[in-house]
Amino acid sequence: MKKQVTLKINNVPVTVDEGTRVLDAARAAGFDIPTLCYLKDITNEGSCRVCVVEIKGMRNLAASCSTTVREGMEVFTNTPKVKKSRKTTIELLLSNHEKKCLSCVRNGNCELSKLSQEYGCDPVAYEGATKKYVLDDDNPYLVRDNNKCILCRRCVAVCNKVQGVGVIGANGRGFNTHIGCAFERPLHTVPCVACGQCINVCPVGALTERDNTKEVLDAIADPEKYVIVGTAPSVRVAVGEEFGYPIGSDVEGKMVSAIKALGVEKVFDVDMAADMTIMEEGTEFLSRLRDPNACLPMITSCSPGWIRYIEYYYPELIGHLSTCKSPQQMFGAIMKTYYAEKCKIDPAKIVVVAVMPCTAKKFERTRDHQSAAGYPDIDIVLTTRELAKLLKSQGIDLAAMPNGQFDDPVGLGSSAGLLFGATGGVMEAALRTVYEKVTGQEPPSIDFKAVRGTKGIKTAVVDMNGTKVKVAVAHTLANAKVIMEQIKNGTSDYQFVEIMTCPGGCVNGGGQPIHSAKVLNTTDVKTLRAKAIYKSDKKANLRKSHENPVVKKLYAEYFGEPNSHKAHEILHTSYTKRTKFE
Repeated sequence: MKKQVTLKINNVPVTVDEGTRVLDAARAAGFDIPTLCYLKDITNEGSCRVCVVEIKGMRNLAASCSTTVREGMEVFTNTPKVKKSRKTTIELLLSNHEKKCLSCVRNGNCELSKLSQEYGCDPVAYEGATKKYVLDDDNPYLVRDNNKCILCRRCVAVCNKVQGVGVIGANGRGFNTHIGCAFERPLHTVPCVACGQCINVCPVGALTERDNTKEVLDAIADPEKYVIVGTAPSVRVAVGEEFGYPIGSDVEGKMVSAIKALGVEKVFDVDMAADMTIMEEGTEFLSRLRDPNACLPMITSCSPGWIRYIEYYYPELIGHLSTCKSPQQMFGAIMKTYYAEKCKIDPAKIVVVAVMPCTAKKFERTRDHQSAAGYPDIDIVLTTRELAKLLKSQGIDLAAMPNGQFDDPVGLGSSAGLLFGATGGVMEAALRTVYEKVTGQEPPSIDFKAVRGTKGIKTAVVDMNGTKVKVAVAHTLANAKVIMEQIKNGTSDYQFVEIMTCPGGCVNGGGQPIHSAKVLNTTDVKTLRAKAIYKSDKKANLRKSHENPVVKKLYAEYFGEPNSHKAHEILHTSYTKRTKFE
């Protein structure tokens, strides 16, 4: 048990563990201290100086995010001296900040703007020279606008510490300091994995996803186009947050009705394609497991940020990847082949819109070998945030929508496919099917809880009537690196590995609703969203991918069997060994 320390915050006694930051001690006592750079477990550099407090006996103000408590300490969080310092700091930040607030994508959800209002700041209190930067937008997934950057360095911290990629940092010195890549290279020329986690932690509008909402509206307005929308599992447990719902609310029915209200032709559940992924990937895994010369462990391939990562950082290990396309790409491929043929629609006229929790999906649609029908499998990718923006722009109130249902004939997905939204979900969905394929029996429990949860790396041994399969699950690329090094060094004894790029998996993807540091520091957002997914899985009638009647129909009418020649032509892909400066 840790040693306890008692101190006073604004004359209120509070007892906390030794080593606790003053910031956290104040919150424990019921006092909120504003921050701009601090993120729990990620960064506490004290660079923004907004969280300063007055400590009795100290001449200078102290940054509460980097100062730890001591016995008998007396802290004051809102003295005139503290408030004056914070106001001055915020006004100085505003002096070199592009104040196009009314047109900014973060209008109404900007931490700098909120603090400016709370402290009664004058945005032009300090006028003078300002820096001007060219937008970094030569890639399909992200826009970096350093004219709005406040140098909090949260993006740098998450890229380095959480993802272990580290392609951005502080360049220059003094007034010339700015966030950029080495040698001022644009993002599309460095090994950025497109995960978008930097966007999620940015307190202002300096980082945003590339906006593709207009393309969707243009397609809907075109009488020659047949617009199909498919939504990913984790979108339904997050999009409600953009409309005032509590974090982790499952708004599937309302989401479907809202999308239909846009005027699209069909709204389908990408969970169906996730079920197809399990059928293809599970069959591929069993084939490798039975072949003594096969490349093991086999690693899942549905997270496009992870795919970019292995292509850049471990190209010699690409053979370990499953050749399956991701559920997004399988969905588009099925729409433009099977569905187009069945409904007698020219695939050239079909516009497939994928709504995803992920910015890397925008890059994935541009990859090679993603055009099964001779046209791109996916035409447009929207993030969860963009879907909310699109609905709001058309005056559609999600909360007022009735509960609708996904369209037939391919709108049905099992709850195993739904699990893809959480870390460990792909593995659990696969094990539900693989276990039965190996043993011919149902598993003792359909819930493989050993692979659930937000521990960075989870391992388990699954005994399938004597066939023991050792599996591993990792989320974040820093954790993925640990497993990849084991495989590279020959110290891994896994047969099957799932890797998700983002913390907690897709529920916490780079395209999900953005929350302030105050929320992120006190609320486990990823766990709340994952709980909604597991709750839906628990009460579902259809919980196994191989029992999905739509999947059975697709194989019976079109693909023949999993991993057939036709399935490989349409549902599988290949990978590229990338250089880090291409």
